[in-house]
Amino acid sequence: MIEAPIRFRILLASLLPVTLVSVLLAAFFLIARVGDNDAANSRSARSLARQIAVASEYGLFSANTQYLESVAKGALRESDVQSVSIVDARGYVLALAGKPSYTTVPVSSGGETERLQDGGLILLFQPVIAGLFKTDDLFQEAADSRQSKGQLLGHVLIEYSRAGVLQRQGEMLALGLGLALGALLLGAWMAVRLGRRVTMPIVRVSRMIERLGQGELSSRIAVMTNDPLIEVSRRLNTMAERLETGRDQLEQRIATATQSLREKKDEAEATALALQEKKQEAEDATRAKSRFLAVASHDLRQPTHAMGMFVSQLRHIALPQQTSELIENLDSAVIWLQDLLDSLLDFSRLDAGTLQLDVRAVALTDIFAQLRSELAVPAMAKGLRLRIRTTPLMVMSDPALLHRILSNLLGNGVRYTHKGGVLLGCRRTGDGQHVRVEIWDTGIGIAAAHHKDIFRDFYQVGNPHHGHEKGLGLGLAIVERSARLLGHPLRMWSEPGVGTRFSIEIPLAPDDAVGDRRSSLRMADTDNFAGSIVMVIEDMALVREGLVSLLKSWGLQAIGVENLSMALPHLKPGLRPDLIVSDYRLSENENGIDAIIGLRAAAGCNIPACLISGDTDASVLQAAQAADLHLLQKPVRPAKLRSLLRHLLAESHPDRLGLP
Repeated sequence: MIEAPIRFRILLASLLPVTLVSVLLAAFFLIARVGDNDAANSRSARSLARQIAVASEYGLFSANTQYLESVAKGALRESDVQSVSIVDARGYVLALAGKPSYTTVPVSSGGETERLQDGGLILLFQPVIAGLFKTDDLFQEAADSRQSKGQLLGHVLIEYSRAGVLQRQGEMLALGLGLALGALLLGAWMAVRLGRRVTMPIVRVSRMIERLGQGELSSRIAVMTNDPLIEVSRRLNTMAERLETGRDQLEQRIATATQSLREKKDEAEATALALQEKKQEAEDATRAKSRFLAVASHDLRQPTHAMGMFVSQLRHIALPQQTSELIENLDSAVIWLQDLLDSLLDFSRLDAGTLQLDVRAVALTDIFAQLRSELAVPAMAKGLRLRIRTTPLMVMSDPALLHRILSNLLGNGVRYTHKGGVLLGCRRTGDGQHVRVEIWDTGIGIAAAHHKDIFRDFYQVGNPHHGHEKGLGLGLAIVERSARLLGHPLRMWSEPGVGTRFSIEIPLAPDDAVGDRRSSLRMADTDNFAGSIVMVIEDMALVREGLVSLLKSWGLQAIGVENLSMALPHLKPGLRPDLIVSDYRLSENENGIDAIIGLRAAAGCNIPACLISGDTDASVLQAAQAADLHLLQKPVRPAKLRSLLRHLLAESHPDRLGLP
């Protein structure tokens, strides 16, 4: 309740000044009264002492001790007198009445004096001088009477107690406190009465505000004519009316807005449902496209792979000139088809986001050497100068993706340059943490309007009819997506008629990094494959026959089987294959990895092996890496297969190839 704190504060505000005034007045009057009482008591004692001194003059002069004792006893009748002593000028006590607090008569310092004794007693010294006092001059100050040179007869010593004075002071203090307490009680009663008249209107206003705060906007406060807060009450009622009106209007607006939002929500839900359906359709189409690309790529790779094997075998057969030219054209067509399949494979992986990165330390000199071997012949055929500057630098990247990026950029430079040359080089960046690989050419250049378009899918500048000799227009799209996936910034500068420069920034490998530098084998004039046995495991008869024929043309003893169960009977005591070449997917739900493991277990040794697959799924590559097997993607170029077989035979039988 707010009433109690308000009343307490009003009571406190009223009592504080009353209390202060009462205490100050009581203290003032009490101190004044006590001082007056002490002064009156002191005057009375001195007056008594002078009277005794006058009365003792004759007795001291005549040495009448009986008379002096009667004077002393007469003074003892006063209520506050404790003792009376009359001594002569030599200090001998001539008369004594009462019980003095001293045992030895104190010595006076001369004249009228007062001295405080133990027990709250006051000792008065009054000299008795012959002829000094007159009967009509009892209250004259002693200091004024010292002008006379009368003889000192002795002293009157009076001890009087202050008990009566203190008692009267206590009574006065009690009376003062009583008056102050009465004033406080009266002030408190008046403050309570006044506080009640003040707090009641405040309490009514407070309760009204509390009800308004609780939402009771229809509440009103009673307006009284004698109310000191009458204007506040009226304005509070007006405010309550406005709040109630505003609440009703706001509730109406909220209801309208809620209805509108509900309708919009229904529309948004319908739109979201439609968008979800469209999104689902798009995702289904994307998945269908990815599945189609994967299946089509796999199915196309099988006959293309077999075709490449047969064409490569034909090239080693002595045939008439016209037939040889026809085979060369067929070989070019197969290579072009293989390039298209590789581009589609890379594009489908990047588009589906299934490509798994394998970032590690890579030696740029190995990649540069491989690019030189791939593009030296095409550049020489066009009369171009191909310059590739070697470097000892190592970078952190995915070697396969990095090779693909640089191969596309360098291949484009050779393809679109008709005179001059193409340059591949690298340098450290200013921060010392990256390497900038740059490819320059003196080709046709690209206009500024096409700088962004060239990275779009299937976009080609200067090839409106999409001639196959310039590819599908996926090369730069693959480069841009691969660079973005690796986090390697890609930049381009080009000017028509001048040339083009591409640059890509790659992080430097740590100083202590060891790159995956697989040294290439020395090429021999002829491959001495004689006596080497290769087990070919392939479920498709056409592909198996083409691969077996190609291997036999190289001088290898090739055995073709469909699966592991057909391969096991070919293992004889003391006779085992030197190499295993297996397709990944085999008949009867088998795979090449299990077949290789089974053959190795049956032979009791770790036979060198490799996998060939037309699958684009990243899981196949991961499985091959886990089994520590080389994986070749169909269609396999015969030269690449021959190089791999030479490498595997060199590791297991270096004597057969004449290698150290």
